[in-house]
Amino acid sequence: MSPQGESPRGEEAAGSAVAPPGAPPAALGLPEAGPARFASVGEVRSGLAGVGYLADEGISGVVFLADRLSKPVLVEGPAGTGKTQLAKSVAELTGSRLIRLQCYEGLDESKALYEWNYRKQLLRIQAGQLATGGPAAEPALTAAAGDGRGVSWKELEEDIFSEDFLLTRPLLEAIRAQEPVVLLIDEVDRVELETEALLLEILSEFQVSIPELGTVRARQLPLVFLTSNNTRELSEALKRRCLFLHIDYPDLERERDIVRAKIPGITEELADQVARIVRSLRTLELRKAPSVSETLDWARTLVLLGIESIDAAQARDTLHILLKYQTDIERAAKELLSAEA
Repeated sequence: MSPQGESPRGEEAAGSAVAPPGAPPAALGLPEAGPARFASVGEVRSGLAGVGYLADEGISGVVFLADRLSKPVLVEGPAGTGKTQLAKSVAELTGSRLIRLQCYEGLDESKALYEWNYRKQLLRIQAGQLATGGPAAEPALTAAAGDGRGVSWKELEEDIFSEDFLLTRPLLEAIRAQEPVVLLIDEVDRVELETEALLLEILSEFQVSIPELGTVRARQLPLVFLTSNNTRELSEALKRRCLFLHIDYPDLERERDIVRAKIPGITEELADQVARIVRSLRTLELRKAPSVSETLDWARTLVLLGIESIDAAQARDTLHILLKYQTDIERAAKELLSAEA
């Protein structure tokens, strides 16, 4: 499953194009960048706001440059700060198909690129054997094998390594896509170095060689986002390939705006109180600081409880929605008690 090797058949797989002699570089394996998706950084920011993602100037600028420079974006930062949602929102804004590869320890090429449907291949081989006069040839299997004549191994081999038996995974799906695509490689820091090297190779050339079928080259460049929670250091080679974007916890004003935008019916006062309390809690030495998504869960809970202006007692009683460790809850409760005093 090498992304670079040549096909023994010398064929081009479905979804790719054969480059004629003297063709321009785009026809020799490097897809066209296509028309620009955004006219300006301001258009990115307003467009993302229109689909519910409140981006600052830095985030909007990187998305704009990723489109113009045709480069992947490596998005790092604490969990729950909107890294994954950024890719989803860009896909929604541009009307692109979102293809997501969720990374995890042990992810390999068969789950990221492609694999063969071995069970279906085995059934096809058995059907071919029965069609050539094997014992107890059932009519259904004989029909499935073809017209009932003898099938040579060469014909059978070409048959079982065809499109009908190929299981495409997210990376190959993004390469083969005919329509505009946003490729999200989520939590890339969870994979091993070998899989990271595969990702680097794919993102460098946007092509993959399937030995039995040939080289598949992308027809258009997808917009790629890789997210990382910094559980391990990524290779310098992968970082060089990407534009870098760090999404941290938002400032007070932006988090208040996010709460107001995402929680229908919340009062101005409550949105401001929620943002201020969360911001103060993040200054404590907690095992896990509250993320933006947990801030929204807490605000939504308070609205469901009919709270329009929160006091210290109500905040302490609902801290389990915001914090996920008992030691953090106890420390935060003490902070709220001292602030009340």
